[in-house]
Amino acid sequence: MARPQSHTPQGHNTSVAALLREKAAILEAQNANPFRVNAYRQAADTIAELTSDVGELYRQSGIEGLIALPHIGEGIAGAIAEILATGRWSQLERLRGTLDPVAVFRAIPGIGPDLARQIHDTLHVDTLEALEAACNDGSIETVPGIGKRRAASVRAALAQLLSQRRVRGLRLGVRQAQYEPPVELLLEVDREYRESAAQGKLRTIAPKRFNPEGKAWLPVLQTERGAWHFTALYSNTAKAHELGRARDWVVMYFYDADHVERQRTVVTESRGPLAGRRVVRGREGECQQFYAGEPAQTAA
Repeated sequence: MARPQSHTPQGHNTSVAALLREKAAILEAQNANPFRVNAYRQAADTIAELTSDVGELYRQSGIEGLIALPHIGEGIAGAIAEILATGRWSQLERLRGTLDPVAVFRAIPGIGPDLARQIHDTLHVDTLEALEAACNDGSIETVPGIGKRRAASVRAALAQLLSQRRVRGLRLGVRQAQYEPPVELLLEVDREYRESAAQGKLRTIAPKRFNPEGKAWLPVLQTERGAWHFTALYSNTAKAHELGRARDWVVMYFYDADHVERQRTVVTESRGPLAGRRVVRGREGECQQFYAGEPAQTAA
């Protein structure tokens, strides 16, 4: 996606509002909650009706200035900041099927194309926020070529890159790590996704990667549980295809009313006490507690 550019006083407003409306239209087509769809449309109207340039507002006041606008919550403000700072919006690109995680991670100083690909294929993450969570919990050190020193360097560069997209004083990475749906909720959505996909009930998109014929084959689920909004898709990573798990690994994105997104991957465990069970990567201990005392059951 080209970075929105213009020399007119309200140059960024039209392009940012158009992207917000596009996301609303895609969510509506994927049967997302109408309130969620309307949130993006109201935010688009706010940006379109500004009498000054939203890019200049962000430059002068940071993300707090965006949040102060009507109908702009923390998560949508973060999305607008991402668009203004990088010319990209990973959430929208994902829903279009055009997201390139390698390009996303190459925005971090010191990360080249090979390491960016290794990060994506090892950790199954495709956003800077999800990579930050991997830095915080130490899982980034499982990526080949990244030890403690390299991990510290990536963490510092990533923190600097994300700092302008954050409310000052808010330790968002810590908040995200502590504030997630319970594993039983993630597993419930995982089951709904796989069952609905198998029955052909979901709309499909044409992913850019590993899809030379440009076919719309990747099912997408938009659903809600309480205050949580979920988007679920099969993993389209090189590793998933290499291991024949592209129809097993489910990548789940979720956020609450603030639209601050996180992600987890749900897989069928192949070894250990949870073999044959669906587990949430990074939260295996909670999954084991969840399954404790239940009759043995292989994942569908």
